[in-house]
Amino acid sequence: MTSRYRAPEGVNSPSPRRRTVVKAAAATAVLAGPLIAALPAKAATETPAFLHGVASGDPLPDGVLLWTRVTPTAEAVPGSGLGPDTEVSWTVATDKAFTNIVAKGSLTATAASDHTVKADIRGLAPATDYFFRFSAGGTDSPAARTRTAPATDATVSGLRFGVVTCANWEAGYFSSYRHLAARGDLDAWLHLGDYIYEYKSGEYGTRGTVVRPHAPLNEIITLADYRTRHGKYKTDPDLQALHAKAPVVAIWDDHEFADNAWSGGAVNHTEGAEGTWTARQAAAKQAYFEWMPVRPAIEGTTYRRLRFGKLADLSLLDLRSFRSQQASSGSGAVDDPDRTITGRAQLDWLKAGLKASDTKWRLVGNSVMIAPFVIGSLTADLLKPLAKLLDLPQDGIGVNTDQWDGYTDDRRELLAHLRSNAIGNTVFLTGDIHMSWANDVPVDAGTYPLSPSAATEFVITSVTSDNLDDIVKVPEGTVSALAAPLIQLANRHVHWVDTDRHGYGVLDITADRAQMDYYVLSDRTSPTATSSWERSYRTRSGTQKVERTYDPV
Repeated sequence: MTSRYRAPEGVNSPSPRRRTVVKAAAATAVLAGPLIAALPAKAATETPAFLHGVASGDPLPDGVLLWTRVTPTAEAVPGSGLGPDTEVSWTVATDKAFTNIVAKGSLTATAASDHTVKADIRGLAPATDYFFRFSAGGTDSPAARTRTAPATDATVSGLRFGVVTCANWEAGYFSSYRHLAARGDLDAWLHLGDYIYEYKSGEYGTRGTVVRPHAPLNEIITLADYRTRHGKYKTDPDLQALHAKAPVVAIWDDHEFADNAWSGGAVNHTEGAEGTWTARQAAAKQAYFEWMPVRPAIEGTTYRRLRFGKLADLSLLDLRSFRSQQASSGSGAVDDPDRTITGRAQLDWLKAGLKASDTKWRLVGNSVMIAPFVIGSLTADLLKPLAKLLDLPQDGIGVNTDQWDGYTDDRRELLAHLRSNAIGNTVFLTGDIHMSWANDVPVDAGTYPLSPSAATEFVITSVTSDNLDDIVKVPEGTVSALAAPLIQLANRHVHWVDTDRHGYGVLDITADRAQMDYYVLSDRTSPTATSSWERSYRTRSGTQKVERTYDPV
């Protein structure tokens, strides 16, 4: 078997965007010396070495994408452009001891791809656990588990996915990844965006404090910068552990590029002083596809579709590359039919895929919230910090124009398509907002609950990135206790919201229901943080409504 790439479904052109808390900063060049010092000690003594772990992603019924990065010499750190071409072999087996090898091959890691390699394996059996590892110069990488998707026409009794988003290195430790890795029951895990953050050191930590400094220290702008930042993230032991336990299915949001990115720029990008947006975006995309086990769709986007037997398909969106610039909060421009969050080709692709789907559930990997959200009933003391988090006017009422609320024509068209074609069991899986939500997605929020719900949405809080209580700097749970009832009062389709905690989700799907279990961390600043179940919500087949359930899966 030979290694190869294959681009799945996709569409049009390129560009990025998203939301958050802080703005731009200056940029300086990457220095190899400090980077070498930041790597594990064995980097200088054992070469070649696999210092960034191994990973798999985008599972298919007959295959999966395998990834690693080799450090061939001590100076060949991420982003350096240094180091010789190095042959890297890969092996896939059905057992941990690698006694039953079913596929193997080799690739060449070069400085041109930052010494990352991907092997797009085919010929595997569906719904099967496999083990894989890489080798170079007599050194073996750690062994890892992956799993193929069920056969396209298979009757599947259940699926279980970890769900994460918004992991800021400087804000804490990635304990969410560790706890998901410890489960041992995941078919795959979904990363809904902001896998990395672009800020300079100290600009966006935890309540204004850097828990652990990232590299490079400057805001990332160049290809070398983005490569270095990806490399730093991939040294995290909890992230490595999760990548070694199950395949990831990832999409990007804005911070893989720059805060509040859109097709022509970003809030956190100064044209000229930080180069051109075109060059910065291209660098960010190149580094992303080098460092992530993701198959690029047409024209280098992350929208594509995966299928898991007859039980579910998963449409993955790219809501940065094609979107119009964000409108001013509270302006009528949010309703302009010439403005888009998806781009015409991607919206048509999504609509066609949802209509043609013959699976029980239609999942949508969605980086920003689609359910409407108004904050008219909040008091001034709560409105101001909430507005800061969501980039809203702090002295008035508006919507978060970085999410679907800022592109209402696209949302109306999509929801009307679901209703007019009687497309049920559509579940949006969402990140970005650093809060947990369980929402119905009404056709007309203004008349809900008289207006029907066209879909449901589970929103996952951040792994580490600041949420509402962190911005206000009050004890965890304080803001949520006050704000959540008011948010729900003004948004009757919102069944639950927690504005304050960090954690992850576990999505469990059967023919009868899709259930999200929400888990929270004891302390994101502790590398040994514990995890506890907070709440569970489900949508039963055929209802297009969310309801609370009182036991995790």
